[in-house]
Amino acid sequence: MSGDESTMAGRIVAVTGGGSGIGAACAEVIASRGAIVAVLDINVDQASIVAARIGGMAFPLDVSDEQNVVSAMTMVERQLGPIAAGVTAAGIVQAPDPPDELDMAVYDRIYTINHRGTYLSLREIARHMLPRRKGSLVAISSVTARRSTPLHAYGPGKAAVTNLVAGLACEWGRAGLRVNAVEPGYTRTPALQAQIDLGNRDVALMEENSALGRLIEPAEIGAAVAFLLSDDASAVTGLSMAVDAGFYGAGSWAPYGGVRKH
Repeated sequence: MSGDESTMAGRIVAVTGGGSGIGAACAEVIASRGAIVAVLDINVDQASIVAARIGGMAFPLDVSDEQNVVSAMTMVERQLGPIAAGVTAAGIVQAPDPPDELDMAVYDRIYTINHRGTYLSLREIARHMLPRRKGSLVAISSVTARRSTPLHAYGPGKAAVTNLVAGLACEWGRAGLRVNAVEPGYTRTPALQAQIDLGNRDVALMEENSALGRLIEPAEIGAAVAFLLSDDASAVTGLSMAVDAGFYGAGSWAPYGGVRKH
């Protein structure tokens, strides 16, 4: 068994939004490190496919429903055992509509899933871990948390997630829990591809506005999440780690002609 595997071997990890995209990639990478993964998703059929592939177990989860979140985490502990770590990856995307065209029902739905759902999921996983005084949590935020974008519901919601993680890290730190976030840049997921197909995203522009000149693969997000969950990050808490191919840095180069191509 490798060092990477030994740090998570046999640990039970709950992954919300684990049926597709970044959540599925997180589940796969974490399982490859030896963990037993509870794959939670509103689409239980997709969750079951991922769980079967990685030797985990699928659970239905609607993060917009408080009682459902409470019940789902209780069911994970009942069927798999004590949760040692959690990843909150359930989320939905937004079209870059101007505010005067953004329906408030859409706005409310994005906030409910992306921020409130993250809060509920972190809270309920932590409730199980706090009595044991040990555990690690990672929330999936976004580079939109720290940059101006035309995503007037999604971006502020992700900024709230980044802020939430910093607060919960201090709230639960003396109880032995670590709380961190990963802020992905443009990641090659089915959700992003759907936005590209709709004409809401331009691949060339996304690649141009990164230091590495490319999109991010979901497994690269999963690797960062696995590190933050592992004992290798035992002194890391309250951090929001950008996994963005250099998006944060490259944007300020645009007035100078963009990042140089050597």
